[in-house]
Amino acid sequence: MRVGVSLPVRELENDIGAIRAFAQLADDLGLTHLRVPDQVLRPDSGHLHEPMTLLAYLAAVTDRIELVPSIIVLPSRQTALFAKQAAELDVLSGGRLRLGIGVGNSADEYRALGADFYTRGVRCDEQLELLKLLWTRDVVDYHGRWDTVSGAGLNPLPVQRPIPIWIGARPVPAASVARRIGRLADGWFVLCSPEQFCDINGAIRGEAEAAGRNPDMIGTEAGVAVVGPRQSEWKDRVAGWRRTGLTHLCLRTLGAGLEAKQHLDTLKQAVAELPETEQ
Repeated sequence: MRVGVSLPVRELENDIGAIRAFAQLADDLGLTHLRVPDQVLRPDSGHLHEPMTLLAYLAAVTDRIELVPSIIVLPSRQTALFAKQAAELDVLSGGRLRLGIGVGNSADEYRALGADFYTRGVRCDEQLELLKLLWTRDVVDYHGRWDTVSGAGLNPLPVQRPIPIWIGARPVPAASVARRIGRLADGWFVLCSPEQFCDINGAIRGEAEAAGRNPDMIGTEAGVAVVGPRQSEWKDRVAGWRRTGLTHLCLRTLGAGLEAKQHLDTLKQAVAELPETEQ
């Protein structure tokens, strides 16, 4: 099980030195990935930096750690432009981007960004198809319902061709989301309990098999807070997730109102006490 950490940007806010130090510490400790959340205009989002821009900065000050925006509300963004931004981040990081995407749940945010909230699911399916073409071909000819690319492509292409795409969903994803994950994604972010996980993952694996894919190639990632109300049980939760066969785990230091140094110290302690895992 690969173990990473979520960057606590809501509490570090504009302390760019602390953000840099946290990312570098995670890299130095051997954690495998760094997750950064995305919200543009929601009133309850808290203090969030734009993730693609922030990760471009962090790509320059880290060496090995995988960079994971999670999740980008893809249908609210223009497809070709986002393909270019993601390809650029993959190039700048030397192929360390793993892209988390979803369809979101804020009609107000979609409206403000000039996108249609009510067709977001089917548009996302089309976007995933076009993104993969733009990341793997020098010249693309694509004519969809929302996007058209005629005899053009990205230059430079990303290091990873294609960039891995992981999908975020509600705690119990709808059948259409399970189908999207099984047929189109490289992995999914697990927002349910371990008890629900097996049934949901089984449905996703079934969709993958129906599409002629190897379901063992679809990764799974859950999160565990090491602070806050469930702090006393976090190691048991890590061990429990490992027993499910989870491929990735994300630790979180957010949620207890820690100061910058406390976030760093908590991360060091958590890694030192981490139940045996394969990183």
